[in-house]
Amino acid sequence: MAEHDLKSSANSIPSLEQVLSEIIPDPKDPTRLPPVELWNPERCSDIDMAIDSEGRWWHEGGEIRRARLVRLFSTILRKDEDGVFYLVTPYEKVVVHVADAPFLAVRMDRAVERGDETSLVFTTNVGDLVVAGPDHPLHVETDPVTLEPAPYLHVRGRLEAKLSRAVFYELANIAIPNPDDGGATLGVWSRGRFFVIGPAAD
Repeated sequence: MAEHDLKSSANSIPSLEQVLSEIIPDPKDPTRLPPVELWNPERCSDIDMAIDSEGRWWHEGGEIRRARLVRLFSTILRKDEDGVFYLVTPYEKVVVHVADAPFLAVRMDRAVERGDETSLVFTTNVGDLVVAGPDHPLHVETDPVTLEPAPYLHVRGRLEAKLSRAVFYELANIAIPNPDDGGATLGVWSRGRFFVIGPAAD
């Protein structure tokens, strides 16, 4: 499908400059994200935006290929208690139809910090760096029919990243027996917490 660029609506209330000034992360601190949890605009619309199972963003059937635009949108994405995903600004929220998880973890690095404690650092397809641990747990869901594992990492709020197949294979390669169940399951350590990723092979 053809590349599709989004344009501001002619009848939108705020100016583009106003919106961008609210949602663009602080250039002095790129890790500081817009406070979307504090914004509760009354206006809500559905403009046929979607994120597919590979983490690609779409609008009206056209893939949004501009990486900077996708990154910008990702910083104002929120999942509410009703399970619906929205792009949120102080003036409006837009429904985003998400096929699976909104983000994809495309890289994993191992690091040692605080003595000999191991940490697993994941990079998402939109540039987030997330260290698995108590605040960002890993969990694996298993399809009851196919028994296919689906691994996820908490990113922020109610948002998760699904681990790519390659990253999950890397994770499986470093998995060790679970000390709490006699090795019936396998898992990994990160920031002092053990995460079970699946059963041990027979």
